[in-house]
Amino acid sequence: MNAPVLSVRNISKQFGGIRAVSDVSFDVHKGEILGLIGPNGSGKSTLFNCILGQLRPTTGHVEINGKPVDRVRPADLSLLGLGRTFQQLSVFPKMSVLDNIILAGQEHEGTMLSRLFGKPDAGLTGKAEQLIEFFRLTPYRDTPAGSLSYGQQKLVDAAMAFMAGPGIVLLDEPAGGVNLTMLTHLKERLMTYNIEHGTTFVVIEHNMEFVMSLCTRIIVLAQGEIIAEGKPEEIRANQMVIDAYLGG
Repeated sequence: MNAPVLSVRNISKQFGGIRAVSDVSFDVHKGEILGLIGPNGSGKSTLFNCILGQLRPTTGHVEINGKPVDRVRPADLSLLGLGRTFQQLSVFPKMSVLDNIILAGQEHEGTMLSRLFGKPDAGLTGKAEQLIEFFRLTPYRDTPAGSLSYGQQKLVDAAMAFMAGPGIVLLDEPAGGVNLTMLTHLKERLMTYNIEHGTTFVVIEHNMEFVMSLCTRIIVLAQGEIIAEGKPEEIRANQMVIDAYLGG
């Protein structure tokens, strides 16, 4: 098997006397769609924030393509090929869909000097147009993002995450607040992008059906520890997972 594109090694995170995450390790390989699930309070968000550098783990470390990123600023992780979407939308509501997506890519394009004296769009309009078409947002190209439905804004948010051409994208509750029709569309677009570009996804999500139908492998956390790992059908039938969700 090829070397992992993302490695989480012995991550623990303690807040005072409370250990939110306890000695969690796993690898993610190129092209995988990994789901990270668990009941409320299981440590998912804390682990996600440790991976993204928003929190510094008490112990353990994270590697991207074999490179430790413990000292890398969260804002610089994109330069290593890591993209993300947010649980809370990151779109600028008064800007058009096109301008939102261009803006997401500008900080990764060229030098500060070239951005100051180059084209206003940093030459990114063509790439933004491709993502708009891919996510089927063409009718809303020039529409202020804030006037779109919540589900449509989730698609804009996803397009923004892909502007830098990341090899790995961490998706933070992409299904949250999205109606069933738009959710089916979002899932289909993510799966197609994964197939066409080989992009690796790590998904933290509460919507079990969304995770089960999207992900190729699932890791389950409970009380800060991994209690199960496997294919969706294995996780669905795992008694420890059933007990954790039902409080057994």
